[in-house]
Amino acid sequence: MSEAPARRPGRVTINDVAARAGVSRGAVSLAFNNRPGVSEATRERIMAAVTELGWVPSQTAIKLSGSATGAADTIGLVIARPARQLGLEPFYMEFISGVESVLEEHRCSLLLHLVRDVAQETAVHREWWQSRRIAGSILVDIQQNDPRVTELAAMGLPAVAVGHPSLTGGFTSVWTDDEAAVHEAVRYLAALGHRRIARVGGHASLGHTIIRTAALNTIVAELGLEPARSVTTDYSGEQGARATRSLLASPHRPTAIVYDNDIMAVAGLSVAAEMGLSVPRDVSLIAWDDSQLCQLTHPTLSAMSHDVFGFGADVTRRLFDVVHRRDLSSGPAAPPVLLPRGSSAPPQEPTG
Repeated sequence: MSEAPARRPGRVTINDVAARAGVSRGAVSLAFNNRPGVSEATRERIMAAVTELGWVPSQTAIKLSGSATGAADTIGLVIARPARQLGLEPFYMEFISGVESVLEEHRCSLLLHLVRDVAQETAVHREWWQSRRIAGSILVDIQQNDPRVTELAAMGLPAVAVGHPSLTGGFTSVWTDDEAAVHEAVRYLAALGHRRIARVGGHASLGHTIIRTAALNTIVAELGLEPARSVTTDYSGEQGARATRSLLASPHRPTAIVYDNDIMAVAGLSVAAEMGLSVPRDVSLIAWDDSQLCQLTHPTLSAMSHDVFGFGADVTRRLFDVVHRRDLSSGPAAPPVLLPRGSSAPPQEPTG
């Protein structure tokens, strides 16, 4: 290939990139927008030219390079939740707000869809990608042996998976250290004198539910506490209340309960009052995620505080890196931090 001509002074154009890489303008567009039609070697050469020249396409060019729906300025997010339940979950409201904050910086849009299950989610992602409606996707609620990991990777979908790398296959992932957070919560409760600790968790099939359950069992054994009891739910307040009622009515009532989200912890607080128990005198409660709900209850809820807004923003920035092939590495988010409040205290009487 002959040496590319020197770049003209002024704004770098797609013609400059094409000349530097020795390809057509169309090849530059395909490579930059992560579309099929160029070899991997050609794509790498083009992206090297993009980096070297510092080319940034205009917003008009970006939109024209996509389909009629603007694939290059749209990312997808599919969540397997009933619409009514999603609207009540502070986690996803905060997470989506974080996603949108980054999309606004890039003048891009979010395509959000709610589905029944993983199979339907895979079908939605496939239709979006094949019809060029999106530039990439955010994958959430990763399961153990998740079929999405292999099926979506096979179709070449650029995506970031929200989950531990042990669950996400070859996808770039962003995750929180659930094991460390569980250990911190249990060590805190043990230091207060609690020996009988239970947990109200999420869906049994979810990867982070499995990680948290294993972490709980490990730490209670390490500290010489009674074996912990974990109850799985669908994250709703109704099931959180039902699980709490079952735990508090059992012959070996726990003196502390850790919840996998804040909605269930708030429901648990109401159940304790319903059963004539005082929080934290009779039972201590710790929530996960620490939305404003935790600070509006009486007593206020102790929580594993997690910057969910920042988490959503981090995931979205990483997706832009993946789409533009700048950085495909995975990385952890800031870990949750324990915030003791009014709902946790030493048990009224030693248990044993």
